[in-house]
Amino acid sequence: MSPMASEALVLGIETSCDETGIGIVRGSTLLADAVASSVAEHARYGGVVPEVASRAHLQAMVPTVHRACEQAGVQLSDVDAIAVTAGPGLAGALLVGVAAAKAYALALDKPLYGVNHLSAHVSVDLLENGPLEEACVALLVSGGHSSILRVPRVGGLELTELGATLDDAAGEAFDKVARLLGLGFPGGPLIDRAARDGDPASIAFPRGLSGASDPAFAFSFSGLKTAVARWVEARQRAGEPVPVNDVAASFQEAVVDVLTIKAVRAAREQGVDHLLLGGGVAANSRLRELAAERCAREGIRLRVPRPGLCTDNGAMVAALGAQLVQHGAPPSALDIPADSSMPIADVLM
Repeated sequence: MSPMASEALVLGIETSCDETGIGIVRGSTLLADAVASSVAEHARYGGVVPEVASRAHLQAMVPTVHRACEQAGVQLSDVDAIAVTAGPGLAGALLVGVAAAKAYALALDKPLYGVNHLSAHVSVDLLENGPLEEACVALLVSGGHSSILRVPRVGGLELTELGATLDDAAGEAFDKVARLLGLGFPGGPLIDRAARDGDPASIAFPRGLSGASDPAFAFSFSGLKTAVARWVEARQRAGEPVPVNDVAASFQEAVVDVLTIKAVRAAREQGVDHLLLGGGVAANSRLRELAAERCAREGIRLRVPRPGLCTDNGAMVAALGAQLVQHGAPPSALDIPADSSMPIADVLM
């Protein structure tokens, strides 16, 4: 491995959903994390509108790249490689990022790495907690995915999915329940905030797929979402006020209870000493708190990035790209597509 490869300067581009993220990483050191979000434009619709997101990426791409370079104190010509989210995500949004990355790679004559959005959520932990060469279990929870993974090496090319959601992902459930409660969009931070003033034990919402005969590491939040809707509707029919904070707290507790129980169980059964949290829902304060409690009881070391690195960002893409350069992974071809359904086990396209 050459000295340059171990400290490669990588620019990462993330456009899988509604945030244009540009990160610059040298080795495992974060130099810049610039984000332009279009979430305010989607709030009026109660969810992300793909066409609106794509247009916002087009408008934000070049200014955000320039802002990241200014933060890092580098020129575009200084970078050693370009990494970009090639999937999964919204097709139109991905296309904007992939096209921009190809243009920069071609113009600068730099290698291109088309990486998996979900693997990048795992790799961003390196920027916060340093290298981890031994195997770990990762709990990846976001708006579109809830998965438990075995990760032989953070930033490597191999991932094994141990279990995933069978219907609504955790973040999707947060958005839908927040809308039901009139809290707005995006639902994750709003539910988290409301829950702080609520009683998580006030309503006994169901824990999906938690029976002895259920899949050990699979998730289902659709039934929970329906249970919340029926509980709220029953109160409204009876002419009684809906205790929003208690509903939010009880719903949130049901989600994080299942997520953490299954993740800790997976770590034990896989014989690993580390559990890593990733994805936008990993910014949830109660999830972080309960995971820390349960890991401490089981002697498992919890690795979780700060909340700002859990949500979609370019830093995570740059972090994964830097690891791939460091370990000699071959770059992607310049004709790589944007794959909206890229499998979680495919780290590099």
